[in-house]
Amino acid sequence: MLDDFMMRALLAGLAVALATGPLGCFVVWRRMAYFGDATSHAAILGVALALGFQISIFVGTLIVALLMAMIVSVMAGRGWAMDTTLGVLAHSALAFGLVAVSFLPAVRVDLTAYLFGDILAVSRMDLAIILSGSALVLGMILWRWSALLTATLNEDLAHASGLSPARERMVLTLSLAVVVAVALKIVGALLIAAMLIVPAAAARNVARTPEVMAMFAVVIGGLSVWGGLQLSLWQDTPSGPSIVVVAALIFALFTFAAALVQKRPGR
Repeated sequence: MLDDFMMRALLAGLAVALATGPLGCFVVWRRMAYFGDATSHAAILGVALALGFQISIFVGTLIVALLMAMIVSVMAGRGWAMDTTLGVLAHSALAFGLVAVSFLPAVRVDLTAYLFGDILAVSRMDLAIILSGSALVLGMILWRWSALLTATLNEDLAHASGLSPARERMVLTLSLAVVVAVALKIVGALLIAAMLIVPAAAARNVARTPEVMAMFAVVIGGLSVWGGLQLSLWQDTPSGPSIVVVAALIFALFTFAAALVQKRPGR
């Protein structure tokens, strides 16, 4: 079964959707969209360093994503104006990564694959790494679900309950870094944030509880992967952007349906 490249691509995409679904909900609730951008854009710098030091792309990406996520988390804890700071960090990290790659003339790099993903090229080893990383993230989110939700809703309530908002923020930070590292192969650095945000934003239109929203986000992410792969196969479009296009269409459909329901008499 795993000899079929489309099956490997589908399994890899579904594994990432399992992790990005619940994690994306916290990104939406905490308004961390730019946080995801900064971490994902730093992945290109990780690719450049990995190629320069001849180490695994996954390891290089994970190290830089963790470093960027830790920097952003510390700055957020100290009360920095995060919108501007994250904008600077996100675009600077991407630019440094692109420039660093140009200093590697002996290495031929297809940056398009890292920027927009190449899910159809997922190997058995890539699939094993993606499955392991997604399982780790999903496990951390499930383990800390109640604490993360409490810290997200009200930090004072979290303190009163004996929880540490800083620790819960660190769990999200580590989870985000791992997701960026494993999703780079699938949707690329420029589209990782979309896979985190769009399914969760679509799920928010139909969910009434946090748990239902997380489950809907996983389902929408999985449908986006399947639909994007079908679109890519049918119309020969880039697979990563196709996945995000399907997710955006689902978001538009759910938003329109929610607006119609709200306009019904008696609502």
